[in-house]
Amino acid sequence: MPTALTDCALTCLHADEALLVLLKPAGLLSVPGRGADKQDCASARASQQWPGALVVHRLDMATSGLLLMARTPAVQRALSQAFADRQVEKRYQAIVQGCVAAPESQGGWGDIELPIAADWERRPLRVIDHERGKPSHTRWRLLASDAAAQTSRLELSPVTGRTHQLRLHLAAIGHAILGDALYADASVQARAPRLLLHATRLAFAHPLSGAWVQYALPPDF
Repeated sequence: MPTALTDCALTCLHADEALLVLLKPAGLLSVPGRGADKQDCASARASQQWPGALVVHRLDMATSGLLLMARTPAVQRALSQAFADRQVEKRYQAIVQGCVAAPESQGGWGDIELPIAADWERRPLRVIDHERGKPSHTRWRLLASDAAAQTSRLELSPVTGRTHQLRLHLAAIGHAILGDALYADASVQARAPRLLLHATRLAFAHPLSGAWVQYALPPDF
């Protein structure tokens, strides 16, 4: 189970001399924000338990799931480059509003390719912008649907890594994530006490051995 936000400890799924695989609970920042009230975060807590731990990537504050950290600067550089080169496989699960029709493509995966730009008047929000937006690509597949509840469980694979990409892409196609306080309307926000988005899987070449490793943790929703 995720660590309570009042605790300083983080749940660790794997630790070796090169890296840490942690479970970030929903409601905890990945890195410090602006202001004294935003200094408690996953990176600060990790540094207390594993001195010298370094950030490799981030999850939104509202998102739970697997967070990767490096234990040396060289490993941080290698892992950061792997993310930049799209050599890290990432998977998420989300529960969204509505019954989503499964894509007819081979393998059951669909694509959302909508350009994302900063919404400067409503920062930190993002917006779909076909003129100024950066190319953004999310792959998705249907895991289950609930006709009575009018919800669907999706597996998501972000090809690009734009801020709020999964949340914005799903809202843009009419299937906002339950509990999303940024991109869902009030009725969808009210359907869950938190954002129902969880980083379930990371897979990559280990920076020291080169062996392909993978870590997975299902959501608790």
